[in-house]
Parts: sequence; C-alpha cells; structure tokens
Amino acid sequence: MGEWVDEARVAYDGVVEVYAELFADRLETRPFARGMVGAFAELVRESGNLRAADVGCGPGHLTALLCELGLGAFGVDLSPGMIGHARRAHPELRFEVGRMEALPVEDGVLGGVLAHYSMIHTPPEELPAVLAEQARVLEAGGLLLVSFFATEGPDVVRFDHKVTPAYSWPVERLVELMEGAGLVPFARLVHDPASERGFLEGHLMARRPHSLGRP
Repeated sequence: MGEWVDEARVAYDGVVEVYAELFADRLETRPFARGMVGAFAELVRESGNLRAADVGCGPGHLTALLCELGLGAFGVDLSPGMIGHARRAHPELRFEVGRMEALPVEDGVLGGVLAHYSMIHTPPEELPAVLAEQARVLEAGGLLLVSFFATEGPDVVRFDHKVTPAYSWPVERLVELMEGAGLVPFARLVHDPASERGFLEGHLMARRPHSLGRP
C-alpha cells in the first residue's frame, strides 16, 4: 500500500471531534443510506451469523447502529484517534486499529461487512486487493455492503475530499471489481447527492457464494 494510507491516517486523526459531530445523527437525515444499512442488517440476521465488521468505522456511530439492529458488530479503522473516540463513546463495543487490506479477522467467520464510504480514499489500482480482503473474512453466504461516491461517466474521478483525496466510481466498474474478488453483487441503489460535493451516491450489496472464486 502506498503513502496514501499514512496520509489518510494523519488526516483523520486531525479531524476526530469535527467528524464525530458531523455524523452524530447516524443516518437519520440520509434515508437511502439508512434503508440500505437496514436491509443489510436484516439479511445478515436472517443468515444466522450475526458477526459483522464495520470497516473504516470512524467514531463508531454506525457500529453502534448495527448493534442496535441486532448484529454483533465491531469496528476497525486505520486512525488511532477515531478508534480512541469510538471506545470512549461506546465502551461496551469492540473497536480495533487496523487496515482494510489486512483485517484482524480469521478467514470465513463473518456474516457481514459494512464499508460505508470507507473505501473512497483507496486508489483504483489497490481497490481489488481491498475487496478481496472483505471477501476473505466472509463466510459462505455472507454479505458486503459498500457505499461510495458514484459517477455517470466511464472513468474513475479523483477529487479533493475535505479530509484527504478520494475517488468517485462508475457503478458498473465497481460491480466488476466485486465480481473479480469472487463476490456476487445482487442489489444496488444510486441516488442524487446528499451533500454539496455533487457526486451521485451509490450503495452496492454483494454476497460471498459457497465457492469463493479468485481472479
């Protein structure tokens, strides 16, 4: 992984309190995202394996929401500052410092992985490895929900995110990468911007099949 990982860690360490306050509503003002997270939690519950990872959990607001929705969720984030805040805000929950491409989780043990706008800073050439890591930790039938900034054009767009540079993805290209990681996308939602950035917002849900293929 490149220097962007260290840059992102430092950048998010520097905005912990502002970020936590900004997203304190836990999707109450974002009905589409809330609907997809709710559907994800319901499907994971139906699978019988309630273990779920909130990858790139930030201050832990969605980890707590997943637990309220009936999952045994824990959070992972590369920013020690974010993890410290999450532990203080939710002392009853589990949070660990970790990286998306090397999750502190055994193979095939999770019923679900949530990546809520947490892959947006990953350069395009490195995203396949990150998606393969999400697939690795899921059990057969386990679910991945990825939320991201979407673009209607054919190309990935790099833009100046308020914290650190990020990328907006054509939906079909992201679907192809998920399939390349051995996952089966089965639900998608794309809607108009919920922020001033102007990008469409996308949500893709995929399942790990019983036989996980590799590219």
